[in-house]
Amino acid sequence: MRIIGLIGGGLLMLAATSANAQARWVQSWGASPAPVPASGVAMPNVPSPSFENQTLSQVVRLSAGGRRLRVRFTNEYGAQPLTIGAARLAVLAGDGSVVPGSDRAITFGGAAQGVAPPGAPLYGDPVDVAAPTLGKVRITLYLPGKAPACTCHMVGGQTIGAASGDQTALPPAPTKGGPAFRAFLSGLDVETSAPPPVIVAFGDSITDGYKSTDDADRRWPDRLLERLLAGKRPAAVVNQGLSGNQVLNDGFLAIFGQSALTRFDRDVLSTPGLTHVIVLEGVNDLGRGGVTPPTAEALVAGYRQIIARAHAHGVKVIGGTILPYDGAAYFKPEGEGVRQAVNAWIRSGKGFDGVIDFDAAIRDPAKPARMRADLQSGDWLHPNDAGYRVMGDAVSLRLFGGR
Repeated sequence: MRIIGLIGGGLLMLAATSANAQARWVQSWGASPAPVPASGVAMPNVPSPSFENQTLSQVVRLSAGGRRLRVRFTNEYGAQPLTIGAARLAVLAGDGSVVPGSDRAITFGGAAQGVAPPGAPLYGDPVDVAAPTLGKVRITLYLPGKAPACTCHMVGGQTIGAASGDQTALPPAPTKGGPAFRAFLSGLDVETSAPPPVIVAFGDSITDGYKSTDDADRRWPDRLLERLLAGKRPAAVVNQGLSGNQVLNDGFLAIFGQSALTRFDRDVLSTPGLTHVIVLEGVNDLGRGGVTPPTAEALVAGYRQIIARAHAHGVKVIGGTILPYDGAAYFKPEGEGVRQAVNAWIRSGKGFDGVIDFDAAIRDPAKPARMRADLQSGDWLHPNDAGYRVMGDAVSLRLFGGR
């Protein structure tokens, strides 16, 4: 009997170990960090934020749910340590109220306070609270001293709340119509025993969702996620678009970040659970690439580097054709020629594992160098909500396996 008992106990231990082994962390939401705007740079709805003795409240929408949550804070562009005096998270109900029992403190190695060194991210400890797919999570952090220059994501599509002092017990509500950016926050992971495919949407402002409605989740990756879920195909879709970003060069403003080639390992390859990446980037290279845009060969060489680096990690890479931009302030006929050549290469299937023809989905058949007028936001560069929906609908779900 004793032997049987020992064997039974051993089986129970093995079962528990097996269950724990199956649980995995996957990234459910993200925002690519970038440097703070230079002082004196004026852009609509983009401040040069500076924080001291303030509480910040930010809401994110999960693309995949899980039984535990883990927040990734960031000080990757800070020159001094970032001290987080206190941090909390709470799962929100559909009406914006806190789900009872879900408001929890975030600790750092068991301590209430955390410090992110200069140039580094900082993970909070796992929080034992479950959150559903498409659930919204409020993350609140208190900055007790003068914070270093903000490592921010300046086009977050979600308004931020701020208040003086430690208000983590009663977080400030976002300012309706106010600035929409992410501050010192770059990721939210979920722990799940049924890890789904993790798809990173990697690109510029068109992936970032610039000109879509704030606080409404109407970017094209949001629409892709909704279609996957409607087709009963759970997936995590992590948006790592960065407005103003270029493939080959750093952005001409600091907030546009380092080049796609520079940030790819951090923003894509370090993603927990990563299986696929969609690359849609290049229009800023054409428009901001100097008097003479880069050649098609140069852009293709950049894509090939991204593909090789992804394949080295067993990740599938899907290429999106560059959208038409005739009518945009930085349109150049020379750039249009390069765009056509690059898109022809993308469609050829000689590099990417799959193709999404965003160009074909959104262009005006009568004027192929332009977007359809009803799908553009007014600047002839960025889609509107309807245009982003068309883009999300253009993605074949077969690219991610299954039928």
